This record gives sequence, structure tokens and C-alpha cells, in this order.
Amino acid sequence: MSDFNQQEPNQPSSSKADLEQSVEQQESKQIAAIDLGSNSFHMLIAQQLQGELRTVEKRGEKVQLAAGLNERGYLSEEAMQRGLECLRGFAKHLRNFKPEAVTIVATNALRVARNRSDFITRAEEILGFQIELIAGREEARLIYLGVSHTQADDEGKRLVIDIGGGSTEFIIGERFESKALESLFMGCVSYTQQFFSDGNITDLNFHRAVARARRELLDIQQAYKAIGWNEVIGSSGTIRATEQVLINKGWSEQGISREGLNKLCQWLTSHKNIADIELPGFKPQRQQVFIAGVAILKGIFDTFKIKMMHYSDGALREGALWDLIGRSGHEDVRQRTVNSMQQRFHVDQAQASRVKSCAFDMLEQVEKDWKLPSTAKNWLLWAAELHEIGLSITHHQFQKHGAYLVRHSDMAGFTRQGQELLSVLLKGHRRKFPLAGLDSLNPVVRQQTRYICVLLRLAAVLNHSRGSVELPVIECQAKNAAITLIFPQGWFEQHPLTHDDLIVESNYLNAAGLELVVAEEA
Repeated sequence: MSDFNQQEPNQPSSSKADLEQSVEQQESKQIAAIDLGSNSFHMLIAQQLQGELRTVEKRGEKVQLAAGLNERGYLSEEAMQRGLECLRGFAKHLRNFKPEAVTIVATNALRVARNRSDFITRAEEILGFQIELIAGREEARLIYLGVSHTQADDEGKRLVIDIGGGSTEFIIGERFESKALESLFMGCVSYTQQFFSDGNITDLNFHRAVARARRELLDIQQAYKAIGWNEVIGSSGTIRATEQVLINKGWSEQGISREGLNKLCQWLTSHKNIADIELPGFKPQRQQVFIAGVAILKGIFDTFKIKMMHYSDGALREGALWDLIGRSGHEDVRQRTVNSMQQRFHVDQAQASRVKSCAFDMLEQVEKDWKLPSTAKNWLLWAAELHEIGLSITHHQFQKHGAYLVRHSDMAGFTRQGQELLSVLLKGHRRKFPLAGLDSLNPVVRQQTRYICVLLRLAAVLNHSRGSVELPVIECQAKNAAITLIFPQGWFEQHPLTHDDLIVESNYLNAAGLELVVAEEA
């Protein structure tokens, strides 16, 4: 018998508590990503070892959430229950994970669902973690991040294509940097509903599906061809399944060639019904949407004149994990995005730095009393750095223009909820407190955002002079919905305008159910 699991001599046996603690410590070093796709839900748990991710657990289930969308854009209860049941299984694997070690992203089906908040609220209760709804281009960025970590770090541009259940993402990138990102509203589930809803296959409905895909690609065709690429890589289920069938049929040794794809299209359209197609090893849900996915792929090959596509195991969930690692280190793409927006909208960076420094000083003093999470510092940082971007449009109500820019810009690294949160902070950094905007946020972050907004507002008020007045050391105290600022004795007598500004601010906060107390040292 092997002695691999034997105790060291003279050492006591591990107690059950010790073993449970060891397991918990091991799990605490793991990170997890869940991808709530339109066709499938996937979970990936991994450990970062020597700069690489080592898979610990990988699970996926065909939920076909997009199939539950009706013509008015509402998810059916049946479709939601399929998704929730899948997440109950995922949740069992995440019990000992901390919030900063888990990322959960939702894609096209939930982007378009008008009752998505109903599903997301119920899903968050099951999982115990916040779900991030990501925009199409952010989905594309994460997909490229996942794919690029599976490829050789060679020079040359690559075109990455990911056919999902409700959308298809197109990315041109080089090494780990994406250069063009696009998400088009075409996917294997939505095309199945549009062109193969009765299960019947004809040359006409197949070619209509191909033609629709080609028409969708007209919007990006010229721009992408102008950039160019050296290789084409596909990811996710449809492309993996296509390569698998081509290899099984002897039409390819590896990858998807144009000739092999044409043979596959001819073979598929020789059947009269989807149920007649023999696809050994395919789950019924994959077989049902396979021909629609192939039609989209055919349209892509025809449009971009692709000769060969190779498959990558990396996809959205892998990209989400790499992004999570970056957020905890020095590669947070969100900061790069904020820096870029500062330059694009000609932000006064000296003023932004003054507001940020002042806000951080107050945050450090009140974060425990207000029970603010560690992530509060990031949101306060980005809001301070962007709070004046609306000035690039006009000074009149520039806080509203800034909020609009943040809400509707493509901000790499930010989820839709994140952009909405930033938008609320920017709109609320001056004048009327943004109560309506706060009500639109997730209840979990609503109170935290309220307090972060107070700190941003006070930092902006205190730096109204734009550096002409040197601020003293200010003591901050917080309790419930009240904050007290204590200044050195006699400071207000020397700076009456700042005192007046704080009185006006106190009135704004009082109207929002908050209290600002301003005092001088005794």
C-alpha cells in the first residue's frame, strides 16, 4: 500500500475541523467564472499557478434561455426555471468563495429580456453573488481575452469569431490586445426560431438563414477587411461541434476548411427534418440548434472569404477569469478605459486628482462606520477622475452630460451595471441628489452608492476653488445617514465661501434624507 496519504511519524491525526479548514483554505485560493449564455450556462473554477490557470472544475448545461423569449421580449417562467435549476447546481460549488473571487456575466438573452431583473434577482439569491450584465462589445473583449491566452504569443493579427445562442462576436486582435470589437444580433438559438422553428429543413430556409447572416455582416465587413488578419480562430459550442462533425465525417483532420464546411452544408440540407440528422455524441439541445449555427458560420465564411478556421478552447468564461485576475493586480482594463476617457474629453486632471485625494481621505475615516466594501475605493476613484467629463459639452448642467456619456459609451472592462453606477455618481456629484438614479440600481449596492456619492459631492465642494485654497486636515465622522466634518478652529472665518458652499450642500443632502454637520474644533 502506498504511503502517500500516511501521517508523518509522531504527528497527530488531522481532525475533521482541520480537514475542513484545509479545504476552505484551498478553495479560497480558487477563482470562478460563470457565463450565463443565451444557449448554455457554463461554470469554470480554476487556480492560478505560475502565471497560468489550472482548471479545477468545469461544468456546462444547455439551458436555451433565448428560446424562452417571446415576441414582446419577455422570458417565459419555464425558461427562467431551467436557468435557475442549473444555477442551483453551480451554487453548491461556490459556497466557500469570497465575492472578489467570483465573476458572473450575463449575455445577449438577458441583455434583451425586458423582465431580466426578475431572473437576475432570483439567480443572485441562489448563487449569493452579483451578476454582471455585459454589453456586446464587452462580451467580445472578454472572449478575445480568453482565446488569446490559449494561443501562441506570436506577432500578427487574428480574427476571432464566437457564435453564441443570441449573438455572434467578432474581434480582431494581436497578442492580448483587441483592435476591433463587434457583437451582432445573430445566434444559433434565435436563428433556429426564425428559420427552423418547425424542425423542417429546405434549401430555401437554409439559404435564407445564410443570407440573413451575410446581411448582418454588411455593417462591419469593410472595416474589418481594411484592418485585415493573418489567421482565423473560432470559439464556443457551434464551432467546436462543427469541427467535430467534419473530423468524424473525414472532411477535415483539424479545423474548419471552406471545402469541409460546404460539404457539411450539403449534407445537412439533404435531410428533411432536424430530427433526421444523425449526430453521434450530440445532446438533443445541441442537435436542435446545430444547423442554424452552421448557416451563420457559412455566411461568415462567404462574407470574409475565409479558407480555414481553427478552434480555441478559450472563450467568454476563460476571459472573465483572466479579467478577474487583472482586476486584482496591475492590469485592470477599467483604469485604462477611464484614463482614455479623461484624455478624450479633455478632463482637468489636476482638479480630478484634488477631488480624488480629498475623497480618499474622507473614505479612509468613514468606511468602517458606513460598512463600505473594499471596492468602494475603485468606484470613488473612477467617479472622481471622470466627474467633469460633461464640461466637454457645456458647463450648464454638465453633471447630466457626464452621466449620459458614461452610461452610453463603450467602456471596456465595465459591465452595464457598473456604467449605470458610475453614471449615477457623476449625475449626483453636484446639485440635486440622485434619488431616482439610486432606485434604478441593484438593492445590494444602492446604500453603498449613496454613501460614495456623498463623499464625491463633499470632495467636489471642498475643491470648488480648484486649488487656490489649501485644504486643512479635516476630521470625518459617520453614523447612519449622517456625516460630520470638523475643521480647525477659525478656518471658516478665513474661508467664508467654502463655508457657504457647505451650507448649500447641507440643504441638498437634507432633502435626500441625509445629514451633513459642519463644525470647528473646540
